[in-house]
Amino acid sequence: MNLLIDTQIYLWFLADSRKLSKKAKARIQATDSVFVSAASIWEVAIKIGIGKLSVNCDDVIAGIAASGFVELPVLSRHGALVSTMPHHHRDPFDRLLLAQAMAEPMRLMTADAALRTYSELVDFV
Repeated sequence: MNLLIDTQIYLWFLADSRKLSKKAKARIQATDSVFVSAASIWEVAIKIGIGKLSVNCDDVIAGIAASGFVELPVLSRHGALVSTMPHHHRDPFDRLLLAQAMAEPMRLMTADAALRTYSELVDFV
């Protein structure tokens, strides 16, 4: 099954961070189709703008193809699915990523344990 990685996982992967477990990194590398959502780029851009993140947005975008990943656009059906989800989690970016995973369907790899309450498609690392 295809894999969607959340924003934090993607940034850890790009940075080759020790925060990303060897097991999670191996799973990403072994998966044929790994997706990064356009919503993750939007989240990165917002965090850069408010000073919560210090990265070059162009490098983050270029990292998608350089890593062999595929950009997942945000479609209207993804946005609409968010309205049907219970409010276990308030982060709009995480909710949209989860909706994308559910709509496609694909597994969502995240470091946010709270997302596990939504779907069996969520893989917490």
